[in-house]
Amino acid sequence: MLGRDLQRALAGRDVTAMDRAALDITDPAAVSAAVAGMDVVINAAAYTNVDGAETDEDTAHAVNATGPGVLAAACAESGAKLVHVSTDYVFRGDATSPYEEDADHDPISAYGRTKAAGETAVREALPNASYIVRTAWLYGADGPNFAKTMARLAATKPEVSVVSDQLGQPTYSADLAAQIVALVDADAPAGTYHGTNAGIASWYDFAREIFRLAGFDPANVKETDSTAFVRPAPRPAYSVLGHDAWASAGVPPMRPWLDALEDAAAQGVLRT
Repeated sequence: MLGRDLQRALAGRDVTAMDRAALDITDPAAVSAAVAGMDVVINAAAYTNVDGAETDEDTAHAVNATGPGVLAAACAESGAKLVHVSTDYVFRGDATSPYEEDADHDPISAYGRTKAAGETAVREALPNASYIVRTAWLYGADGPNFAKTMARLAATKPEVSVVSDQLGQPTYSADLAAQIVALVDADAPAGTYHGTNAGIASWYDFAREIFRLAGFDPANVKETDSTAFVRPAPRPAYSVLGHDAWASAGVPPMRPWLDALEDAAAQGVLRT
């Protein structure tokens, strides 16, 4: 999802796009060869099966922690900058105000632990030429995601139940891709940035707007809470990220989530 949007955002530039069949990011020799001659490396690879990570943390750690460390070491050797995409899951999710970029890691799931370890590996190997960009609640034109699932259910189910006790920031992957490109183009200071659309919503709020923009009745979305959807991995209840670091980069924060969703709908992302 993000990789395709990055390709679109970088159209017209000299870009090499490699999927997991072309590059194993845990293989130091292969990574060194791939990174050689590059000015910037953007790591959109991740093990994102949050529930699967609870029973296969070793695989999740390899992709989410070992791999980013290998990429950072190769960039340090070659002189390239690295953009590493991370997640709100590095936090506990019990805050009552947006998480600042320098807030301490406190993950509550295996997925969160492995992503936190990846951030640490990148910072240690490449402290002065790396950008960690945390995102959350990502949706877009490519790949499975919540927005596309809700649009499909709107067309096929009389009603759906969606939790209202988890808060976050729905984030359009095309916006995130553009923001990453702007970050690199600005020659911003190395550090951590939060790549989420502005504002706050629950999954219930998000679903209702998806129904509306897809041409269906938002009243068909019924409110429930997390006790109705017990999953192997706990979900953060509060995934709202602060955006103060963008000022140091001279880059405006990302637009409000509803503006982005309306644009995504206009681009056909919600068509079933």
